[in-house]
Amino acid sequence: MSEARRAAVAAMLGARSMAVIGASPRPDSFGSRMVIEAQRGSARVHLVNPHYDRIGDTLCAPSMTDLDDDVDLVLLGVPDEALLEQLESAVAIGARGAVLFGSAHGLRDKVTAISTSSGMAVCGAGCMGFINNARGVRALGYLEPDPLPSGGISLITHSGSAFSTLLRARRGFGFRLAVSSGQELVTNTADYVEFALDDPDTRSIALLMETPRDVPRLRKALLRAAGQGVPVVILTVGGSPRGKAMVAAHSGALAGDRAAWHAFCAATGAVHVGDLAEFADTLELFSATKRSRRGGVATVHDSGAERALVADLAHDLGIEFADLANDTLATIGALLDDGLAATNPLDVWGTGADTRNLFGRCLRAMVDDPGVGVTALAVDLVTEFDDDTAYADAVLDVAAETQAPIAVVASVSSAIDQTTAQRLRDYGIPVLEGARSGLAALGHLARWPLPVEEVPSRDRRREIGASASEVLAAYGIPVVESRSADSLAQVVAVAAAIGYPVVLKTVGVLHKTEVGGVVLGLADEAALTAAYRKMAQRLGAAVTVETMVDGGVEISVGFVRDDAFGPLVVVAAGGTLIELMQDRVVAYPPLSRPGALRMLDSLRMAPLLAGWRGAPAVDIDALADVIASVSQLAVDRGNEFDAVEANPVIATPHGVIAVDAVMIRRQP
Repeated sequence: MSEARRAAVAAMLGARSMAVIGASPRPDSFGSRMVIEAQRGSARVHLVNPHYDRIGDTLCAPSMTDLDDDVDLVLLGVPDEALLEQLESAVAIGARGAVLFGSAHGLRDKVTAISTSSGMAVCGAGCMGFINNARGVRALGYLEPDPLPSGGISLITHSGSAFSTLLRARRGFGFRLAVSSGQELVTNTADYVEFALDDPDTRSIALLMETPRDVPRLRKALLRAAGQGVPVVILTVGGSPRGKAMVAAHSGALAGDRAAWHAFCAATGAVHVGDLAEFADTLELFSATKRSRRGGVATVHDSGAERALVADLAHDLGIEFADLANDTLATIGALLDDGLAATNPLDVWGTGADTRNLFGRCLRAMVDDPGVGVTALAVDLVTEFDDDTAYADAVLDVAAETQAPIAVVASVSSAIDQTTAQRLRDYGIPVLEGARSGLAALGHLARWPLPVEEVPSRDRRREIGASASEVLAAYGIPVVESRSADSLAQVVAVAAAIGYPVVLKTVGVLHKTEVGGVVLGLADEAALTAAYRKMAQRLGAAVTVETMVDGGVEISVGFVRDDAFGPLVVVAAGGTLIELMQDRVVAYPPLSRPGALRMLDSLRMAPLLAGWRGAPAVDIDALADVIASVSQLAVDRGNEFDAVEANPVIATPHGVIAVDAVMIRRQP
């Protein structure tokens, strides 16, 4: 972000004076709400409306040019037909920022042009405004909690509804900054994240995004957050539309919007969540000051059935329970009633006697285990009618004696005793309000910080040929020998030069196998002649003759271009089973060999690569090098192609080789 842009954003979000355009005395009107919220804040407030001389005890000016004070920020609560005129007036008086509440339908390009040329920051259009809780600035068109709970979260959301929901959530977190950014015509999420990271008291960043804008700058900002140790939690909704290449190419059809977001988050160290419940639970857990040691999850239960439910959910979510040390198991085992086993997850309930001591000592044993990253008491936290049931006391006892993270996970939010929950939260104990969402949040904290490997993105362009195989070969990817022919005589001559057995393929068809355009294992001239005559009659004379490769494991490696994120590397189960298997992983380039190896480890077919049921393992390093090379091709040439795919790449114990490839150039 340029210094001028950074300064404009800071002046907008930290406004010392603001003008409310369209101020109104009418109760419950938009203009009235703007005034109420502005006057709740710390900025000097000027009211502008030609229809009033005074609103309440405050003078009202007929226009912005009649104001006798410098104005940092204007709130434009005007209809779209008056928007451009008022925005130009804001520029004329030197305002540094504006909030556009309306949709600006049909005016967006002009709004952007006016604001950009003047260097003005703009929140919106189609937004609810913002609150800078650290500075006391309230620039809203709708009434929100006053005071807003204070804390370390900077929230930026494209959704106005979610903005209000999170501000009113009554959870164990609070805000430094909360921005309803709307359409982001001028100032975007990357700007707000940079502003938040300039604030040393920002403890975490929460993003709710529909469409990514200015991805390179956003990526840079998120990497900066990772470097500063500030967790970023991202809930994505919808996402960018698929490009044509993502439909046309095999691998493109497999790379959906969520996959693109997941790859982007993985590349920047951000925590990617699935819904608002997981968003809120994760934010509450990360808002606690205690961080994970990076280990597994440990949970203590008062119900065998709910313990089994949590184990099932963890399996679905891919969350690992910690393997407890022998000393830990012995300590816990000595505390349990007969018939209960020391395990993780742990069912403690026996006679129910002395819950404070029993649950507290079991929790403490888990908290102290070096393999445990985060510990939770997983009980429903209902209102208790038995005097000896003291779950909250047990957790508070342990939390007071450790710096390791500990939380409470409840299953049914409506059954939570709010007094008990608030007591826990007052002492910094997160109360997670759903079994699935809470367990997912525990998994996020246990794995944080996520590994972020910055691979230098240097342009290593090479001279490339016209065909997909030539493109791959230019980047050091082994490809089978392949020669073109368009007559029987040429086909026979090429095969003799290459050496039998050979593969015969038609030319100009994307999915050759589906139309009978590939014949494998042609062992001699007679077999080749028969196959060519049949293929030429149906599909045309133009073919390629290629070296036959036997055995190995088939993998698809390529990249597709997403309209918002740019090129994305896709690795999948290869060959004709690519769509059927639906086994793929998407990553944001560039990738090193370790990054490529992580992609391969994420495939369900990874055991095949490692050697399945006595089969030899493939040359996994050579396969990872192919992925890294395709990644570099994506970085260098991603603007030239909608898709490049090598499918299949055949991996064997002795190396890898691409036996077919597809290349789709971008249309002007």
